[in-house]
Amino acid sequence: MKVWFNPSKAIESALTTIAAQTEGFGSEFLPGVRPADPRFGDYQANGVLAFAKKNGRNPRELATRLITAAQASAEFDSAFVTLEIAGPGFINFTLTPEFIWQWQLAFSTKEDYQIGAKTLKDGRKVIIDYPSANTAKQAHIGHLRPMVIGQAIARLLDFCGADLVRDNHIGDWGTNFGTLIMKIKRDGVDLSELGENALVTLDQLYKDGSALEFEQPELRDISRNELVLLQNGDSKNTALWEQIVEISKVAFEKLFVQIGVEIDITLGESFYRDKVQRIYAELTEIGLAEQSDGALVVWHDEIKKFSRDNERPFPFNIRKQDGASNYASTDLATVLYRLEEFKADEIIYLTDARQQDHFQQLFLTTKKWFTAKGYPQPEMNHVFWGTILGADKKPFKTKSGESIKLQELLDEARSRAFEVVTEKNPDLDATERREIAESVGIGAMKYADLSSNRTQDYVFSWDRLLSFEGNTAPYLLYAVARINSIFRKVGVDPEAPIEAASQAETEAELALARKIMGFVTALELTLNDLRPHFLCTYLYELAGAYSSFYNADKVLVDDTAVQARRLLLCARTRTVLMTGLDLLGIKSLERM
Repeated sequence: MKVWFNPSKAIESALTTIAAQTEGFGSEFLPGVRPADPRFGDYQANGVLAFAKKNGRNPRELATRLITAAQASAEFDSAFVTLEIAGPGFINFTLTPEFIWQWQLAFSTKEDYQIGAKTLKDGRKVIIDYPSANTAKQAHIGHLRPMVIGQAIARLLDFCGADLVRDNHIGDWGTNFGTLIMKIKRDGVDLSELGENALVTLDQLYKDGSALEFEQPELRDISRNELVLLQNGDSKNTALWEQIVEISKVAFEKLFVQIGVEIDITLGESFYRDKVQRIYAELTEIGLAEQSDGALVVWHDEIKKFSRDNERPFPFNIRKQDGASNYASTDLATVLYRLEEFKADEIIYLTDARQQDHFQQLFLTTKKWFTAKGYPQPEMNHVFWGTILGADKKPFKTKSGESIKLQELLDEARSRAFEVVTEKNPDLDATERREIAESVGIGAMKYADLSSNRTQDYVFSWDRLLSFEGNTAPYLLYAVARINSIFRKVGVDPEAPIEAASQAETEAELALARKIMGFVTALELTLNDLRPHFLCTYLYELAGAYSSFYNADKVLVDDTAVQARRLLLCARTRTVLMTGLDLLGIKSLERM
């Protein structure tokens, strides 16, 4: 029996091959296989309808011909899958209980799943641009999303076979440095004496400097000059800049450790300061960039939404009037470097939704530029997200209206989780309760973010995210802990092979087994759209299917073969839940 890791892909591949050899079809036929409504089967192919309409044929007649050819081939053994026509020409595929059980036996570990999942990216060189925070500013709640979403997407890409580079493209060369250096010099601040709260002081200096520029507009020219001096290599400004970057690095690395952010390289905007001249030269040479009011810009007349009331859309400004580089300059230099240095097949950027316009112009400029120069075209994706809201449906802030600092949020998550864990298990040792609270609190914050569709706003609620009911991290972590307790009770290692198990028979057993197999589809769906909430939804549904199974079928029974198969289903559920949580950056627990 063939035990396909990904039945959907295997069915689609087999149907494509069979159709190419079947009269009335051809190589242009696309089967369109997808998960089916459980009432009708496990998978459904709906491509016959579109093909028949395009070619003026009877879809049911074509579907019958394809099924006949498929059943006559060696690809579809009735012992593991049955085929039938539904409606005007849909083809439904139902896996047999025997196949479903053989799948459980064949794929038992995280490593087994990863071997199959690696075909999804298959060594594709992917650069993920995250978390890419700005220097000289304290991390606030808005920095949670790039860290958490970026971490989950990066772990998923790595699991699914990408040759991945996590590039922390920090903002360390922007306009804010002119204002900050102006204020540091004006106040005579010695950065080496700031101590542990150095970043807090830098953050305040920038805010004060910005306020001062508002009150005294003439200071803006001084700040702009300080930035130009820095970008031209002035020794004093460079020394100040290096101190600022180091202070920021130390502070962010502390947060990265707590949240679990992994980074391969940190190449900030400053790294590209000597590479922007090539960008100006090449874009001018091919006629893409031109001078406009002293600045160097690229026009994209086809992007009408930038035009507003102007005759032409607003241009993509790649060099300022004073000759200074900007985000566009360094972003273009970064794309070229990633292509030439890393041989990138794909580049993924993570920012909030407010930067959609910038990336639309960046991607279009890159496409025109690379086409004109004959450079390979990497796939470029912008992963963006909405805003974290408070109970009032406004951006989540402190009572005084300031952004909530990320470190304060992490500390509060631990504190609240410790109270919840203590209430649930007061007999546990305090040290163990704190270890559990660490995973539950940080994991709950991550999961609340990831389980929401990233392009939408979501309301931050401590009560909801720390609840042991509903689609939350505590609910999933508790499901794993419950399974662990069963194996402790019988004295069996959940990761050891389980022998003498009979084949699944009951409705609840087969429903759970099918849901376990759905992990494959969930990975693919999440990867295709880079939306972690698809994986979260699947894990929640799996935990629900396990709960239904556990309530319907007693695990610890006298019949050795029945107990073994139910323990095996418990073990598989545990493996998939733990693997899924790990991909989301959440640590599972032995007990809660």
